[in-house]
Amino acid sequence: MKREEALEIVKKQLTERRYVHTVGVTETAIDLAKQYGADVKKAELAAIFHDYAKFRPIEEMKDIVISEKMPADLLEYGEELLHAPVGAYLVRKEVGIIDPEVLAAIAYHTSGRVNMTLLDKVVFLADYIEPGRSFPGVEEVRQLAKENLDSALILAVSNTLAFLIKNNQAVYPDTFHFYNDLILQHK
Repeated sequence: MKREEALEIVKKQLTERRYVHTVGVTETAIDLAKQYGADVKKAELAAIFHDYAKFRPIEEMKDIVISEKMPADLLEYGEELLHAPVGAYLVRKEVGIIDPEVLAAIAYHTSGRVNMTLLDKVVFLADYIEPGRSFPGVEEVRQLAKENLDSALILAVSNTLAFLIKNNQAVYPDTFHFYNDLILQHK
């Protein structure tokens, strides 16, 4: 699928602000893919569609989690997580993208998981550091991303965990395990 066609499809699903975010994630994913040797076309496609389901009704997303037998614990950790795995499902069903690597990068761009592929990591980090993001710690992660992908991911996930804990929010187990996996791989 060509970039213009993909962007046109996704634009219909997003607010203008989220579309601008998506373009930023896409450019960042392309840059990271080139820098770290990931498949640039797959990174571009996954980044374009990473928030495809972001504005779907919550009940629709919950119904898809249940009907498609996705991990039931997704329903216990807040609604913010749902758009990623549901988005991967809807991109396959509605758009016809069947590449399992692209779909996985979409599905795990919010939670992370153990044994993230290079493509998964690129999309996850691109979503975190795209130029429109502005929050404490993002600039340091951007700088680390220029030097070492995994070091940048460790800091990004660490920041996310600290934010969730500070705000008394539950941490999805895959995110915690993703952090541990990164740390254990880099001892």
